[in-house]
Amino acid sequence: MATTITLTDSHFLSILQLASPALPVGAYSYSEGLEMLIENGTITNSQSLKQWLEAELRYGAMRLDAAVMVRVWQAAKVGDVETLRRWNLWLSAARETEELRASGWQMGRSLMQLLGKLQPEILPLADAVGNPCNYAIAFGIASAHWDIDIQAALLAYLHSWATNLITAGVKLIPLGQTAGQELLLELQGLFSAATVEILALADDDLGCCSWGLSLASMQHETQYTRLFRS
Repeated sequence: MATTITLTDSHFLSILQLASPALPVGAYSYSEGLEMLIENGTITNSQSLKQWLEAELRYGAMRLDAAVMVRVWQAAKVGDVETLRRWNLWLSAARETEELRASGWQMGRSLMQLLGKLQPEILPLADAVGNPCNYAIAFGIASAHWDIDIQAALLAYLHSWATNLITAGVKLIPLGQTAGQELLLELQGLFSAATVEILALADDDLGCCSWGLSLASMQHETQYTRLFRS
């Protein structure tokens, strides 16, 4: 069920900046296994890409990342550094391949370094989490620090993830730019539904079915021709 989110101009602009494709964290260099799936014929067009993204949002690793981001936002709001550390370690341990772990660490490190330069007062939380820091952790800390509503932060997190993978699909399948934007528009309802479900998840319910992603990621490590790092 959709709910109304009220944001001040400052909060709205902050979440746009945090979720922007121009954010210098290197997200554009990762395809999360899509490059392998397109090469082996699993994903061949806009419809099969949409099915893959829908499955990831409903059952996959992105759902897990997003749920951890919510918990980090909650902990960062009250300065609970022990919980921040625990969820960072937990998420690192949940990664099933070296590529996926490395991408989360690289993007998290880049975001924390950027935030430290933009808002030095965030450095104590960054230092408390330590290095390596997963991207979901850094995103949650930034959202809490900028006092962004958690529902808005979660929607932005899911949207930026999908935007990045659709952009990879546009390049690799290839798809036209219009087809990519149509796909992003078609996923809006699922973003909203997934946000409601993720916010309601209890800690004991955290889990995912990501064997397809894991196999694609492992195969990508030895893929002969690659444009992307994952």
